[in-house]
Amino acid sequence: MRKYKEESWERLKRQVRERLGACCEMDDQELYRIIDQEIQALGQESCLTLEDSWKFRKKLFDSFRRLGILQEIMEMEGVTEIMVNGPERIFVEEKGAIRQWHGAFESGEQLEDTIQQIVSGVNRIVNVSEPIADARLPDGSRVHIVLPPVSLDGPAVTIRKFPEPMTMDKLIAMKAITAEAGRFLEMAVKAKYNIFISGGTGSGKTTFLNALSAFIPPEERIVTIEDSAELQISQSPNLVRLETRNDNGEGSRPISVGDLIKASLRMRPDRIIVGEVRGAEAFHLLSAFNTGHDGSLSTGHGNSTADMLARLETMVLMGAALPLPAIRSQIASALDIMVHLGRLRDKSRKVLEITEIGGLEDGTIRLNPLFRFREEGEKNGQVEGYLEKTGELEHREKLTASGLGL
Repeated sequence: MRKYKEESWERLKRQVRERLGACCEMDDQELYRIIDQEIQALGQESCLTLEDSWKFRKKLFDSFRRLGILQEIMEMEGVTEIMVNGPERIFVEEKGAIRQWHGAFESGEQLEDTIQQIVSGVNRIVNVSEPIADARLPDGSRVHIVLPPVSLDGPAVTIRKFPEPMTMDKLIAMKAITAEAGRFLEMAVKAKYNIFISGGTGSGKTTFLNALSAFIPPEERIVTIEDSAELQISQSPNLVRLETRNDNGEGSRPISVGDLIKASLRMRPDRIIVGEVRGAEAFHLLSAFNTGHDGSLSTGHGNSTADMLARLETMVLMGAALPLPAIRSQIASALDIMVHLGRLRDKSRKVLEITEIGGLEDGTIRLNPLFRFREEGEKNGQVEGYLEKTGELEHREKLTASGLGL
């Protein structure tokens, strides 16, 4: 019976593909019509059950219009990351734990077809000449692709799922941050303090950036800049979303994050939100933060607040040959508050530090810790602790000017 189902599936897929090959464009409704016709024809000459028919219908549609075998995982609640290591090995992250999934692609060609379907949807190209690409899915999930010969064991695909936007209230309920610290950051965003979020991979930087951006007043004009659009900002009708462009192999010039930051300055933004800085664009980011665009937000990879500041210095040097004292002066002037996130050993994500940038002191950036996570041990495998208030905000000028208080 299993062999019969496999033969039926292969026959259906082949026949639908042949009919699709004759059509340049086809909407979803027309594809469903063709699938239903082929399933009905097969059912008339075989003992195909109603349950098998429905399964084949969904599987065929997913194969031609969605992510094929990965679509089932995308629809699973609780899965936050999908890792494809070649056609036969698929891993998922669920509630912080990674496990191998039972399914696999039927062939390397099927995986490659799925990859091309993903990148074509966002006008990106990935091939042997350009084997690395970033893309996104219609639901906002982030996709990173690496092809052979760079990836030695077959195409590697990593999908970071982004569920419904996280709010500060939800983060408080999850004990990722305290209500007091959340209230402080809400006031800081509304008062237009420049805030930089740091953390390691998977620490929740983009999620936290989304939560903070929800506090931006809806009447303000926002320009977002990202490698691959992930931010989910819905409260502002005056929103401009910009995304980088890679070399497409057809002579089009790549457009970097730095290019987009420079372009955004001529778009009359009230605030600029840069999804992540990784290199020379840090120089343009600090320039933008220092030219009257208060209340801007960004993120970066760092192991601590101090480490993130040191990495920013290095990134600025990649974009401009400035003396180190000048770079530190730029950073101290541009940034008001640093928020550092971390992933603890129990896989929970928490705010570990909230620090005010106090300015320069003897050529060094002075830090004023405002909140710091204090661990109190473990209970039932969960790390116990809270975000302890350790200081008071010194620079309160923006709070005063905005009419807000803490």
